[in-house]
Amino acid sequence: MAQYGIDNIRNLALLSHNGAGKTSLAEAILFDAKVINRLGKVSDGSTTSDYDPSEQKRSMSISLSMLPYIWKNTKINLMDTPGYPDFVGEVKSAIRVSEGAVIVVCCASGVEVGTEMVWSYCEQINLPRIIFLNKMDRENVDFNKVVTQIQAKFGRKCLPMQLPIGAHTSFQGVIDLLSLKAYTGAETKEGEIPANLKAQTEDLRAKLAEAIAEADDKLLEKYLGGEELTREELSRGLRQGVLSGKIIPILAGSGLQNIAVTPLMEAIVDLLPTPKEGKVTAIMEGKVSEIPPNPTGPLAALVFKTSADPYVGKLTYLRVYHGVMTSNSQVWNVNRGEVERIGQLFMLRGKAQEPVAEIACGDIGAVSKLTNTNTGDTLGTKEKPTKLVPIIFPPTSFSAAVYPKTKADLDKLGSSIAKIAEEDPTLKVHREMVTAETILSGLGEIQLAVAAERIARKFGVNVELQTPKVPYKETITATTDAEYKHKKQSGGHGQFGHVVLSLEPTGRGTGVEFVDKVVGGAIPRNFIPAVEKGVHEGVLEGVLGGFPVEDVRITVIDGGFHPVDSSEICFKIAGAGAVKKGLADGKPVILEPYVKMKIRAPEAYTGDIISDMNTKRGHVLGMNPDGDTQEIEAQAPLAEVQRYAITLKSITQGKGTYSMEFDHYQEAPPMVTQKIVAARQAEKEKEKV
Repeated sequence: MAQYGIDNIRNLALLSHNGAGKTSLAEAILFDAKVINRLGKVSDGSTTSDYDPSEQKRSMSISLSMLPYIWKNTKINLMDTPGYPDFVGEVKSAIRVSEGAVIVVCCASGVEVGTEMVWSYCEQINLPRIIFLNKMDRENVDFNKVVTQIQAKFGRKCLPMQLPIGAHTSFQGVIDLLSLKAYTGAETKEGEIPANLKAQTEDLRAKLAEAIAEADDKLLEKYLGGEELTREELSRGLRQGVLSGKIIPILAGSGLQNIAVTPLMEAIVDLLPTPKEGKVTAIMEGKVSEIPPNPTGPLAALVFKTSADPYVGKLTYLRVYHGVMTSNSQVWNVNRGEVERIGQLFMLRGKAQEPVAEIACGDIGAVSKLTNTNTGDTLGTKEKPTKLVPIIFPPTSFSAAVYPKTKADLDKLGSSIAKIAEEDPTLKVHREMVTAETILSGLGEIQLAVAAERIARKFGVNVELQTPKVPYKETITATTDAEYKHKKQSGGHGQFGHVVLSLEPTGRGTGVEFVDKVVGGAIPRNFIPAVEKGVHEGVLEGVLGGFPVEDVRITVIDGGFHPVDSSEICFKIAGAGAVKKGLADGKPVILEPYVKMKIRAPEAYTGDIISDMNTKRGHVLGMNPDGDTQEIEAQAPLAEVQRYAITLKSITQGKGTYSMEFDHYQEAPPMVTQKIVAARQAEKEKEKV
C-alpha cells in the first residue's frame, strides 16, 4: 500500500448499537473502494472484519477490526467496532485513535441504548461525527420519525444532509441536499429528483443552509443580507460546522443492499478531519496538554490494541502521532523505560497483513513480537520522549471463577489466561486467597464466555467458568479464655505442651493480632514462636464454616512445660488446639463481604432499581441526578450481586451501567449464617464422595 501524508489520511471509528449493520456497511464500503470483489455476509461469516471464530459463531463483532481503503486519493483507516456493551473496551480504543466517527443507526429500530452510549463517548471529547441511517431497504421504515427521535435525543444540530427516495415503499437512493442531485441504485448513479420530493427537498435544504450559515459569521452575514450561498460556500461551511461540532449531518442508505454508500464515502473524506486537524493529548510535566502533530518531529506512537496469537506471537496495533516509525529499527517504550526492537511493520485489513517499510505520521499500522509493550504504552525516542495520554477503560463489573478441565489444562492455565487478559485490558485476573480460586473479571457474561473460547482455541487450554465462591470470613463477638494441653506418652520421650490463651474481638479490618503476656517462665521464651505459629494455623479455618478468622486479638497468658518432653511441635499443636476451643466459646459469627456500587440508569428506572436493591439486602446511600440519568450509590452483600449485570440489564432494558468495588466486611444475619453453614457442610460432604 502506498504511503499517504498527514493531509490525505482519515482515521475513523464505525460505531453503533449491536445489530445496526456496521459490518455490512463496512463490507459495502470496501467493495465500492474495490478492495474486495464480492460482498461478504455476516450471517455466513464471510465478511472481512468478522474473521474471528467467536464472531462468526455469534454473527456479531467482538473485536476492533482495521479496514483501510483508498478513496479520492485519501487513505481511510476505518475501524469496525463491536456494538455489544461487553466489548466497549474495543470501542474506547478505536475512538482514542480517531479524528472522526460514523454513528450507524438502524432506521427500523431508531436510537437504541448502544447508540446513546457511543454518542456520549464522542461528546466527551467533542469528536466530529456523521450519522448514517442504515437499513433503509427495510419495509415501513420512517426516515422523518427517526430524524425527529435523533434530534430529540441529541439536539437540533443533527440535520439531514440527504433525503431518501422511496423510504416508505421501496428504497431506491438519496437526494443530496447540497448539490440537489439524486443518487439511485447500488452503484449510486446520479438521477433526477422525483417531483413528489421537490418541496421537502427545498425545505430541508433551507434548514441545512441556515444551520451552516449560523456556524460561520461571514456566511451568516451574507445569509441574513438575503444573498444565496453558493455550493462551494455551503460545502466549506458544512465542513467547518462538522469540525466544530455545531452540525452533525444525517445520511441514509443500505449497507446490505449497497445503496447510497458511496455518498457516505464522499462525506467521510469531505467533512471529517485529517490527523493534522485532530488533537494530540500528551502528559507534559504531570499535566495533560495538547500538542500539534509533527511529521518531522521525534517519534511518538500510541499502542491501542494488542492481539495474542500462538503462531505469530503478540501483534501490537499502533497509531503514529509524531514522526515516522520504520521497519527494523529500535524505539523507546516511554512508559516502561525500555528499548523495543521493531521488526517488520504491517498494514492490517481484517486478518490480512501487508508488509510496509514505514508508518507515517497520522497513520495506523501494526508490529509483531514486541516483548515489553502493552496497550496504552507510548513508543518514542529515549532522547526526546513524549508520553501520550493512554486509553481509559471502564472498570470490571462481572466475575467468574476459572477451573481447568484436566490436569494438563491446569499446568498451562496461568500463562494462557494472562495472555488473554493482556489482549483485552478490560479483563482482569487475580487469585482469591480465601477461596483459592482464579477469578477472571470483565464487563459481562458474554465477554468472559468469549475469553474462555479463545483460551481453548489459541492455547489449547479447556476451562469452565463458574460463579465465584463468596470469600466469607469468621470472627468472635465475645472475649473468652481457652486452655489446651497436648500430652502424649509413648516409649522414650513423650510430648507435652500446655497453653492458655485469651481471645477478644477487635475492630473490622484489623486482622489477627498475637500478643505474648506470659510471665514467670510458664512457657520458655524459645517456645513462644511455636505457639504463635500454631495460633496462626488455627485461625485459617473457623469453627462455623471453615472460613478464615479475622478481627481477633489472641494473647498467650499462661501455660506449662516439661523439661524433657516439651518441644516446638508440642507448643504449636497446643496453640492451634487452644485457638479452636476459644473460637467455639467466643460466640462465633460469619462475616460477609459488602461492595459499594454506583449504578447509572435513566430516571424512569430508579424506583425499580431501588426496590430490587432492597430485595438483595442492599441499601441506598444517595442519588445524584445528571440530566435524565440518575446515579445511585448503594451498598450490598457481594453474595447478592455477583450476577447484577444480568439483573440490571433486565430491569433497565440494557440502558443501565454500574461499577462495583469491595467496601467492608459485615456480620451476616442469623438466617443467612444458617444457609451459609448448611451450604458449606453440603460442599464438604460432596468433596468426601
